[in-house]
Amino acid sequence: MTETVSRKRIDILVDAPLLPRIITAAEASGIMAHTVFPALSGAGHAGVWSDDQITGASAKVLFVAIANSGKVAMLTDRLAPLLDEYGLVLILSDVQVVRAGKF
Repeated sequence: MTETVSRKRIDILVDAPLLPRIITAAEASGIMAHTVFPALSGAGHAGVWSDDQITGASAKVLFVAIANSGKVAMLTDRLAPLLDEYGLVLILSDVQVVRAGKF
């Protein structure tokens, strides 16, 4: 069986205009690799939202990265002040990865 190693996955749902701040915080925490997915619509405590795809005013994206727990802890500390201010959704998961040196 292929050997796996434990890492943390971080998912952040963020308004698209704030994405550069998330990327900067991730890089400052030593997390250099990530993927960004478009988010089309959803519902939460603030109600229903959708990307109108004309103005992009309510566009949201999902930032996904995998890193060791130390780097993820640094990132979550950096993002803590933004969570309530901007309504970020931040999810941490334990994952098993192959090729641990990439994460």
